[in-house]
Amino acid sequence: MEDKKRVGIWIRVSTDMQVKDDSPEHHEQRARYYIQSRDWQVAEVYRLEAVSGKTVMNHPEAQRMLKDLRSGRISGLVFSKLARLARSTKELLEFAEIFRKEGSDLVSLAEQIDTSSPAGRLFFTIVAAMAEWEREEISSRVAASVPIRARMGKPLGGQASFGYKWQDKTLLIDEKEAPVRKLIYEIFLECQRKKTTANRLNELGHRTRNGSHFSDTTIDRLLRDTTAKGARLANHTKSIGEGRQWVSKPEEEWIVLPCPALIDEQLWDKCNSILDEQAIKRVKTGRKSEYLLAGFVKCQCGTSMYVYSRAKKFTCKNCKNNISVKDMDDVYQQVLKGYLNDLNPQVYLEEIMARLKEKEVLLVESVKKHAKLRKQMDDLIPLRINGDLDSDHFAAVYQPLVSQVKQLDKSIPELQGAIDFEKIQLTSTDYVLKEAKELYNEWSKMLFPQKRAIVETITEYVTVEKDNVIVAISHLSSGSLLTSQHDFKDS
Repeated sequence: MEDKKRVGIWIRVSTDMQVKDDSPEHHEQRARYYIQSRDWQVAEVYRLEAVSGKTVMNHPEAQRMLKDLRSGRISGLVFSKLARLARSTKELLEFAEIFRKEGSDLVSLAEQIDTSSPAGRLFFTIVAAMAEWEREEISSRVAASVPIRARMGKPLGGQASFGYKWQDKTLLIDEKEAPVRKLIYEIFLECQRKKTTANRLNELGHRTRNGSHFSDTTIDRLLRDTTAKGARLANHTKSIGEGRQWVSKPEEEWIVLPCPALIDEQLWDKCNSILDEQAIKRVKTGRKSEYLLAGFVKCQCGTSMYVYSRAKKFTCKNCKNNISVKDMDDVYQQVLKGYLNDLNPQVYLEEIMARLKEKEVLLVESVKKHAKLRKQMDDLIPLRINGDLDSDHFAAVYQPLVSQVKQLDKSIPELQGAIDFEKIQLTSTDYVLKEAKELYNEWSKMLFPQKRAIVETITEYVTVEKDNVIVAISHLSSGSLLTSQHDFKDS
């Protein structure tokens, strides 16, 4: 029997919100109802009572939750609303990114978001893509001012290179660190090993600026830094991607500014020539796939298809079936257009609304019946006390009512949880369908990682037959598959 999904419940109530409808008990009860309706299992409850939402990431309970998430103890987190998870937008995005990387789900009952559903996942993917566009736009505005400041010799942020210091916006030699920086080049020229250089420095008692031991990575960075020979590079790197990885800009954008030298240029050149030779001898690592549908494309024989040559074709090694990357991308975009642009949103929304209305009617009837039964029970008690009913007669009438009330006590929360689920489906599906057209219109402008995130979210499989391509994607409302067949030979 398949194990149930294990999730946590997150409860954070600030001191000014300790009221009946927003109490910790109310939050927990509602979360348990929803979890029960999904046939999941409560693994942990994380309580942050009377805690401000300004920052919670470093709270012990938040750290315990993240530890459980990374260890696999939980694979989802349910909370009453986003503001209860954290009030800081920055921390909300951080939580969302951590859960996305761990392949786990976030469920916000008030906002009706559940990333375990296809619509919920796409909802967050779209939100993340929009946020990325906004970040890139802000970054581009900031980047525009960097070359101007660099040419003026002004600091661009960050610390001065080891061996130097900024003083009154001027780069000067740091008399305390400079001898150690010189020693790095001298030791490396002698031993020609970065690790050995780091070990010798550490044995001599030298440490980095923050007090850490020197490492081979630090040694490599300092040896490569041209500042030591009197040529400070500015505007030569930028940060990209989700992890904000630093990469080099094109050399024509670099700005070289003179600065005080610590070593002569000949020593710098000798050390860097050694580094260059060592880099050539290393085994080259494989590059990340540059193809949008890599890993999804399979031949009709069941064999995965990959791009093996410069011809840029997905090829089956088994039966030699193939399709060009361009044709495959064109077919997928046709499917995407039909999926995001041409489908009638009303079909999906009416389907969910019908299920929701049915459950809401049943809930109202169940609540009325529960109240009626409780009243009948209350009316019987005075009759028994006054002696109008003997014990046997009372038990015969009263016990069936008790059984019915107990049954409703169980079924009503389950029904409330099911309604929460349908409302979440309705909200996220409605949002996705309304934003679908805009998403498709922006497709050509999106960066590869953003497109790839969409593909990974909605694509189940791609099968290449002799003359056709079959693309299967997740149905937003039900999680079932929608398949589309295209004749790529004529496309």
